[in-house]
Amino acid sequence: MLSKNKIKLIKSLSDKKTREKENLFVVEGNKAIYDLLTSGLKARTLVVTPKFLVSLSDENYSADEVIEASDEEIRKCSLLKNPQQAIALFPLISSVVSPAQMKGKLSLALDTIQDPGNLGTIIRLADWFGIENVICSEETVDVFNPKVIQATMGAIARVKVRYTNLPQFLAECSELDIPVYGTFLNGDIIYKKELSEEGIIVMGNEGNGISEAVADQITDRLFIPSFPPDQPTSESLNVAVATSIICSEFRRQHFIS
Repeated sequence: MLSKNKIKLIKSLSDKKTREKENLFVVEGNKAIYDLLTSGLKARTLVVTPKFLVSLSDENYSADEVIEASDEEIRKCSLLKNPQQAIALFPLISSVVSPAQMKGKLSLALDTIQDPGNLGTIIRLADWFGIENVICSEETVDVFNPKVIQATMGAIARVKVRYTNLPQFLAECSELDIPVYGTFLNGDIIYKKELSEEGIIVMGNEGNGISEAVADQITDRLFIPSFPPDQPTSESLNVAVATSIICSEFRRQHFIS
């Protein structure tokens, strides 16, 4: 039975301080929960309808507690307007990624991304393009925000996300001769630029772009042109859309002949 205390706990995890205190984050949505469970992550609590539980019957998954609940009970504790058939609580995931681990890989760095939907979508894009590591500035929105988790669509199980002093981290990467890319209006057109197979792609804040401290660590400046170049167009691209364009061009140059 789904108790009032359990409902209260689930709803309280919308707050970052509570997540850190309880060492838990909430995941909603059948596919996201399925992906996390089948990736090997152990759930602290699963609140599921009997129908969803049947869908897991043939899978190897682990949970400390499984609570069968009706659709109405799930609606009572859901943080979504249109809840599905499952809610899960997982322990916070801790990722330790060093500059040395950036060698030979393509990675993403996020400078003060504030919108949860953008962060979640970027993590999902990283998963799609085979990017294992996303390095976030300390000012970037919390990856365990329920809206971020929802937007990742389960990619959080496969992508490592680390929060750190971003300018310092990038400086250490530069010392290892790892190229650091960023987008600027005065950058080289990305489609004419020879891009390396390894490197860190920095994406800036939705309103202010890449901060000055982080810009000082950029070794290669890129520009995404609009088409046709002389025609008035939108002022800028959404940061998640820009990320998809940049990642696609990096992969195209090295994996598509």
